[in-house]
Amino acid sequence: FRGEPVAVIGQEKGSDTASRLKHNFGSVRPEGYRKAVRLMELADRFKIPLLTLVDTAGAYPGVGAEERGQAEAIARSTSACLALKVPSISVVIGEGGSGGAIAIATANRVYMLEHAIYSVISPEGAASILWRDTTRSKDAATNMKITAQDLYEMKIIDAIVPEPLGGAHRAPESVIAATGDLIAKTMKDFAGANTDFREQRREKYLAMGRSL
Repeated sequence: FRGEPVAVIGQEKGSDTASRLKHNFGSVRPEGYRKAVRLMELADRFKIPLLTLVDTAGAYPGVGAEERGQAEAIARSTSACLALKVPSISVVIGEGGSGGAIAIATANRVYMLEHAIYSVISPEGAASILWRDTTRSKDAATNMKITAQDLYEMKIIDAIVPEPLGGAHRAPESVIAATGDLIAKTMKDFAGANTDFREQRREKYLAMGRSL
């Protein structure tokens, strides 16, 4: 990344029907999370920072994935994120859904694009549980506070990457550049810091909700 070695893990939804089917609409199976754990271990071994790009509605919920240990794979991936001795940066570039996102986004710094969302469950799922009515997904989304602005205010994320009017797809080059600049600044800060990144990560997540 801009001349510096990094380990990169990402989720890709695809851009058309064929690529979305190929990438499973961004929903990762257990094998994907186990691959992520291997990459995290390599990052630790070679002492290089980890960068993750999050864009998923959630982990794949199919019967086969459950049979192959989906919940266990998510838990191990999340645990691996927390155990990293090297610094980690995560960017929610579209949708960060439930454990499928947390599994690679438990980082020292978490950023979001301005119009991205990040939630513990989809608004439709929350509406179905709370009111048994998926048509109330808008009410659920409002109450869950899933926007970058709400999450920044609650100190769940650390910064917001601005997007042009209409979204990142209207000017992808500028959004990519802005995201890269923020990542580069963070990596520079990390490089000059005498920090126990595991302890910093631990304190970051233990502090969530304390002042609300």
